[in-house]
Amino acid sequence: MGYDFTLADVEYLASADGVDALGRVDTLELTTRTRLADISWARTRFGDRTAMLVETVLARRKAALKLDGARDWLLTDDAVQQATPAVVAAHRARRLAGRVVHDVTCSIGAELAALVGVADTVIGSDLDAVRLAMAAHNVPAAHLLRADALSPVTRGTTVVADPARRSGGRRTHDPAMLQPPLPDLLDVYRGRELAVKCAPGLDFDELDWDGEVEVVSLDGGVREACLYSRGLAEPGVRRRAAVLRGDGAGFEITDKHDDDIPDRPPGEWIIDPDGAVVRAGLVRHYAAAHGLWQLDPRIAYLTGDAVPDGVRGFRILEQLKYTEKALRQTLARLECGSVEILVRGVDADPAVLRPRLKLRGDRPLSVVLTRIGRTPVAFVCEPTR
Repeated sequence: MGYDFTLADVEYLASADGVDALGRVDTLELTTRTRLADISWARTRFGDRTAMLVETVLARRKAALKLDGARDWLLTDDAVQQATPAVVAAHRARRLAGRVVHDVTCSIGAELAALVGVADTVIGSDLDAVRLAMAAHNVPAAHLLRADALSPVTRGTTVVADPARRSGGRRTHDPAMLQPPLPDLLDVYRGRELAVKCAPGLDFDELDWDGEVEVVSLDGGVREACLYSRGLAEPGVRRRAAVLRGDGAGFEITDKHDDDIPDRPPGEWIIDPDGAVVRAGLVRHYAAAHGLWQLDPRIAYLTGDAVPDGVRGFRILEQLKYTEKALRQTLARLECGSVEILVRGVDADPAVLRPRLKLRGDRPLSVVLTRIGRTPVAFVCEPTR
């Protein structure tokens, strides 16, 4: 458990003395190697305030990887873990441009920061008085008030919500166990324009939701799903994958795109679609948009004779019926010395399988283990870099 901040702590950290103390603690390395000595040094100078100062400095360092301007923010470790990365928050904010937006679970203000300057008016509320005080420091341009997300305090606003999925560092994927519970949140704001951030692992087909579900990835990692009410959705779209990159590149694909793809033998390349495309159920739509097709209609691996721009592909060198012995012999013949193993549809653990392949060569290769129909298949490939 992290340090339990109080309102008095927030007031001190925002003061001139607090800013000076944070600057001095930030000069410390605070690594595993130096932690005890660094904290001892800080205690001789800041006494009982050492824990809050160290926690804030460490949280800022962690937040700097995902939040713009976080080096000056007040925050907690739990809040940083829950906070939306700046690139993802900015992506959502563009859809809400020009609106009066109320973030009813604003926490330390990550979403508010992205909305300011994009939305017409930005309102934030939270039940946690300490996090609300931190948000006031972090995003002074937002209008803030303390309120329960399940007790609406504004009218005519577009509501943004991010139910907490972590408590004491532990994550839950049960919609009813979120804070506030997702079913309650959807019921309270039914009929309102609403955007709700939630875990991408939820079974969206089981939700009573008639709007759009967007699954978002950032730099190859699936970050979140967001439920958008029909008034915030593109007409006719129920599923969207947004594949974002930190350098500003990326793409989107929706279920309005064509999903007609051919049934053909494997092409020259295998493509492993981005996780957002897979989680959104848009593998066929993505394939059709890029002239690809599936190795098997029930497996997410795609194949084709060219690799889409900006996507990693695997050029097929050998295809064989998968057995451990046959794969070991093939890799030995190809003088493979290191191997990346990708698995879908086959019961195989790469960490267990890799040492059993007894690689002796010096050639790096990739292996895609999957099935075509009921047959387990191994593709030995050369990956693009």
